[in-house]
Amino acid sequence: MSRWTIIIRGAADVAKAAMWARNAKPGMRIEFKEAKRTNEQNDRFWAMLTDVATQLPWHGIKLTPDDWKLVFLDALKREVRMVPNLDGNGFVNLGRSSSDLSKAEMSDLMEIISEFGARHGVQFNEPEEQAA
Repeated sequence: MSRWTIIIRGAADVAKAAMWARNAKPGMRIEFKEAKRTNEQNDRFWAMLTDVATQLPWHGIKLTPDDWKLVFLDALKREVRMVPNLDGNGFVNLGRSSSDLSKAEMSDLMEIISEFGARHGVQFNEPEEQAA
């Protein structure tokens, strides 16, 4: 197996991770991460992005929720890199996805969005309100 993932829920999971580490081959990588964002955080995140996108043009341009996601990820100081496209008439975003954010990072990101929205008069709705 080339990739293993385990969520630590107790001593048995710690023991299993330790066994995997003991059996790791030279050159393998071991990575420890905080818990990923919750489904509730994800729902709220996209609701907030939609509220900003529908209520606020940015420098005269109507941005999509996906566009705003990149703007706010940049504010979170996540890696956002741009390179010229193949035609030389624009740029390609090489930034990272928000799907790997931890619970704490997602909370920080939603706080950035909330503070930004408050400064720009955005009225935020709960995710359930937008689905109706």
